[in-house]
Amino acid sequence: MQLAAYLERIGHSGAVRPDFATLRAIHRAHLLTIPYENLDIHLGRPLVLDQARFFEKLVVERRGGWCFEMNGLLAWALREIGFRVELLAGAVGRAARGDGAEGNHLVLLVELERPYLADVGFGNGFLEPLPLAAGVYHQGFLTYQLEGADGRWVFTNDPCCGPGFDLTLTSRRLTDFAGQCDALQTEPTSGFVRTTVCHRFTPDGIMSLRGAVLRMVRAVGVTTHTLSNAVEFAELLERQFDLNIPHVATLWPAIWQRHQSWLAEQETHERTQGLPVH
Repeated sequence: MQLAAYLERIGHSGAVRPDFATLRAIHRAHLLTIPYENLDIHLGRPLVLDQARFFEKLVVERRGGWCFEMNGLLAWALREIGFRVELLAGAVGRAARGDGAEGNHLVLLVELERPYLADVGFGNGFLEPLPLAAGVYHQGFLTYQLEGADGRWVFTNDPCCGPGFDLTLTSRRLTDFAGQCDALQTEPTSGFVRTTVCHRFTPDGIMSLRGAVLRMVRAVGVTTHTLSNAVEFAELLERQFDLNIPHVATLWPAIWQRHQSWLAEQETHERTQGLPVH
C-alpha cells in the first residue's frame, strides 16, 4: 500500500493516526471522491479479489468500484495507519434470497475505544462510520438505524436510498468472498449483471445513475433525469462521477434497450392495475 498515494487520491492532506477523527475524515473523503460503480462487469472485465488490483484500479487508474474493491482498499489503508480492522460478511436482500445472500456485501468493523462499522462500498449508505450500537443515527438530512436481532446486526438505510443489509460479527478473510464475487458478476439474475450502477456522495446529497436514469437525493427532495444518448451518458460519467473510461459509450445501446423494456413493463403493470398510464 502506497498510503500517501491513496490519501492524495481521496484529497486527505491532514495527519493520520488510529483515532476516530482520522477514521471519520478518511471515510468521508473516500465517499466524496471515489464513486461506487460496476461498469467493468458490463465492459467484460473480470473483477478480482486482489488488494494490489484494488489499489491499481481505484488509485492509479482513478476508477471507482463495488463493495469488495472499495472496502477492501479502505481496510488496507486503515491497517497501514494502525487501525484494527475486521472484514465482515453482510447480506443484502436476505428476505428474498435467504442464506444465499450471505457475503454478497463486504463491511468493515474498526476497533477503537468502541467498535465502529465502516462501509464505503454500499454506494448510497452512510457517509460517516456508525458506532456498533443499536440506535437511530442522523447524518445531515439522512437517517439510519442499527439494531441487533437473533445474533445479527441489521442496518436500515434512509428511505430515500433504498434497502439496507444485515451482518454478523464473525471475522472473515478476503478469500471468503470469492464465491459471491464471482456469482454477482456472472449470473444472469444478478442485479449487477442486469444494470449499470454508479453512486457518488456530493456535499449536499447523493447522486445515483442506474441504467439511463440519474437520481439526485438532496435535502430539498429527490429529482430524476433520463439520459437520451451515448454522448450524454459518457459526458455525465466524466463530469459528475469523475470517470473517464475508454469505450464506455459502447454500453449505451444495451442500457437504452433495458430502459425501454422496463418502461414497457411499467406500462403493462399500470394497465393491469387499472392505473392511468404515463
